[in-house]
Amino acid sequence: MSTSSDTPATVPPAVELDGITKRFPGVVANHDIRMTIRAGSVHAIVGENGAGKSTLMKILYGMQRPDEGRIRINGEDVAFRTPSDAIAAGIGMVHQHFMLADNLTVLENIVLGSEPGKGGILDTAGARSRITRLGESHGLRVDPDRLVEDLGVGDRQRVEILKVLYRGARILILDEPTAVLVPQEVEELFANLRDLKDQGFTVIFISHKLDEVLSIADAITVIRRGTTVASVDPGSVTARQLAELMVGSELPTPETRESTVTDRVVLDVRDVTVRGTAGRPLLSDVTLSVHAGEVVGIAGVEGNGQTELIEVIMGLLPFDEGRILLGEEDITTWSTLRRREAGIGYIPEDRHRQGLLLEASLWENRVLGHQTRKPARKGIWVNRAASRKDTERIVREYDVRTPGIDTLALALSGGNQQKLIVGREMSGEPRFLIAAHPTRGVDIGAQSAIWDHLRTARAGGLAVLLISADLDELIGLSDNLYVIYGGRMVARLDPGQVTPEKLGGYMTGAIAEERS
Repeated sequence: MSTSSDTPATVPPAVELDGITKRFPGVVANHDIRMTIRAGSVHAIVGENGAGKSTLMKILYGMQRPDEGRIRINGEDVAFRTPSDAIAAGIGMVHQHFMLADNLTVLENIVLGSEPGKGGILDTAGARSRITRLGESHGLRVDPDRLVEDLGVGDRQRVEILKVLYRGARILILDEPTAVLVPQEVEELFANLRDLKDQGFTVIFISHKLDEVLSIADAITVIRRGTTVASVDPGSVTARQLAELMVGSELPTPETRESTVTDRVVLDVRDVTVRGTAGRPLLSDVTLSVHAGEVVGIAGVEGNGQTELIEVIMGLLPFDEGRILLGEEDITTWSTLRRREAGIGYIPEDRHRQGLLLEASLWENRVLGHQTRKPARKGIWVNRAASRKDTERIVREYDVRTPGIDTLALALSGGNQQKLIVGREMSGEPRFLIAAHPTRGVDIGAQSAIWDHLRTARAGGLAVLLISADLDELIGLSDNLYVIYGGRMVARLDPGQVTPEKLGGYMTGAIAEERS
């Protein structure tokens, strides 16, 4: 990889990885990884899920130790035993799933674990002054005294970045940092990253959004099947060429073909209101219907009622007013189990917290949520043989890359975990499917496969409620598109006529209400 002419030859690379290899039982996660990351640059790492990116970053952050190879930070050999060692060496990591406590303030979240003290007492004034100073100098202004639960997604991410800067990080690892951001927030983040780069910080940027990688990165390393296969200049490749380096195929698009929408309503949500404890409704008079063969998309910045809407439909959250019908039946008072048995499938928004038992095998996860139905059920017992056989079918049909069905779910990459969940929820011929962020954090190969499965099911008459932060996915897959803001449906849009930028405007409240 070439070094820019304005970088002094005496400045060592911020990070050098030389021959990094990491083995797990039955799989080699990293093999002979070689990478040089220039100080004061944004260096992107791209690759499929399961390519080895996460393992590599865990090694660099001290969460795992390599079996072979060397790590050099600013020209010095290091051997990290814990993340504390990496932090001491100036490395900070912002995880894809934010690590913030909602019930604490911004200040409390930032200092947690490294509290400044005077005589054993928290030096709140000193912490506030330092946080304010960091925010102003890096374009990351947030109110130190606001509760995190009151912040939008973009502000939460700024808090995460401030948290690692507060600990003295000069090398920042950002894992899928734009996964939950609308276009305007992505631009704000990129402006912050360019500012950090100009001040000499080094950013390692992991993303599946190749257009974004090309716009922000100074250099790109491609990882395939656990090893580095290319180091490229962003100016020398297109997104399609980068995709081919990653997976050997063209970049997929989420576009849906001809309409398959019927006049048969499968799910009907009528005037649903959920009154929150803080005085403002979590949902207010929400009404929508989903027909057989239709994908209805819900767009909104996280925290505007999407989660509550999902939980209401699934029977996980009681509501104060309104009705929900599945076909002709009023399911308002039904339990979650009864709704599942009636044909509601559910791809949850957080696969780790809501979709999988990470310490259980794949075949046991196949049973999860389907334990009262075939093939999982036989009399009062779980039909182990049938469940195992059907798990093998899902692994085969949904291309879940795993050593076997007895493998623990935690051993799979995020994309393969997601494909297992999609396969499970598509099984049993559901009538209605909630697909919440179905491709969040998955690579372009898994993304394309999941889109194909959703399109095929839609063509077969499945009614789908799609909640996603990927605006191209929402626009491309949806037949009808709603915008939720502050717990209300504020717009109904034609996916064929709206751009991601315009949709982002509705989501943030910058564009006024519109109903077609």
